Amino acid sequence: MRLLLDENVPKPLHQVLSAFILNHEITHLLDLEGWSGTRDESLYPRAAAEGFDVILTNDGRQMQRPREVAAIAAAKLHRIEYPHKHPGLVGMGIAIATVTAGLPSALALLAESDGQRLITFRGVDPTAASRLLLVDPVISPPKFWPTGG
Repeated sequence: MRLLLDENVPKPLHQVLSAFILNHEITHLLDLEGWSGTRDESLYPRAAAEGFDVILTNDGRQMQRPREVAAIAAAKLHRIEYPHKHPGLVGMGIAIATVTAGLPSALALLAESDGQRLITFRGVDPTAASRLLLVDPVISPPKFWPTGG
């Protein structure tokens, strides 16, 4: 799978993920020429057109903005969110722990999925069910999710 890390994902997290997640291509948006500053409603279709399968973001408010939700739905990309806003070194440690604990399970679930999925990492826990929340938007559409298409 090809994962795109949104620009709100710290670069050190990219380095850690690249060391541990070996069978997937992981690219940080800031490493793509001309992508920095791309608005989310343009980012999702652009990422889909470039062959990405998943976007990892720290933007917990995306799913509260109707135009961004529509862009996510239309792009048919998987979306993984880790909603941690803790600053500094502690925040970086929490983000690294949460994402590295959840990403292998999330990628396995996405590989077996029959359509687009939305995943939210909840934290570090030894059980996958406690570590992440998986949503099939066809069965349980989030607020603002377009229906009938």
